[in-house]
Amino acid sequence: PPTPSTSHLNTEDFYLGLLRRRIEASGRIRRTGRTMTDRAVAVTGAGLAGVAWIGVLTALLWSTQPDHMGAALLLGLRSESPPFPFTIQNVMWLVFFLGFGELAARHRAGGAEDAQLARGLLPEDDRVMLRQEDLGPFYEGIRESDPDGRYWLQRLLTSVILQFQSNGSTDQVNAVFNSLVDLFQHEIELRYNLLRYLVWLIPTLGFIGTVVGIALALGEAGQMFAGAAAGAAASPDLMRNLTRELGVAFYTTLLALLQSAVLMAAMHVVQGREEGALNHVGQYSLRNLVNRLYEQR
Repeated sequence: PPTPSTSHLNTEDFYLGLLRRRIEASGRIRRTGRTMTDRAVAVTGAGLAGVAWIGVLTALLWSTQPDHMGAALLLGLRSESPPFPFTIQNVMWLVFFLGFGELAARHRAGGAEDAQLARGLLPEDDRVMLRQEDLGPFYEGIRESDPDGRYWLQRLLTSVILQFQSNGSTDQVNAVFNSLVDLFQHEIELRYNLLRYLVWLIPTLGFIGTVVGIALALGEAGQMFAGAAAGAAASPDLMRNLTRELGVAFYTTLLALLQSAVLMAAMHVVQGREEGALNHVGQYSLRNLVNRLYEQR
């Protein structure tokens, strides 16, 4: 049976571990809340920018060339179904700017991850080897640099150090290192789910505008054919309405394809930067920690 001192030690370790898990859980909650706040600010700003952009286009086109093709393409001016400003083009502009707001948040996050590499958390001298007893001060410094666990570098380094201090095996450290890098890569993919949906939503809205426009055009054509069957001449207003609704049908698809192409290109650029930041974090950790660990036999 365990001695009283051993039982007391195990109980103390249990409560210390419980306290530590609660602290880490509260850190994750703060990290999630801060991330959601940053995203909300970026998306709200992007939505306001989208409204301002629609206002600028309206001021420029309504007062100068409301019947020009550009006005119909960009804003759907003079459209009656739905009437301006509730046109499909305006909805697509709002979704487009929301996507760029999400991209701005992701771009800022990638820059923040890259900036952690300049904090000098590990020795960068190639002649330095690290033993288990050397890692304590580095671990404390890393934890203090990121108490909420927001950044990949600190999360990766603390996990590797804890693994090496637990059993001193470099093989286990390499396994943990590879697993964490894979998890961070999956984390990047999850962060772009909303953006992929917005890229998909814009062409869908354009196709909806196409269907609505064609349906309305067919309705106008039906009235023309009914009038012709009754012996009446085709009304110029009916012809004008028919061509206008057909214009709505094709302009929404054209604008949607252009917007989705721009947003998709920007998404690949920003995602490439964020993945590059993760690659830099992995290289830094591998070069300055994993490859310097001295396994005592």
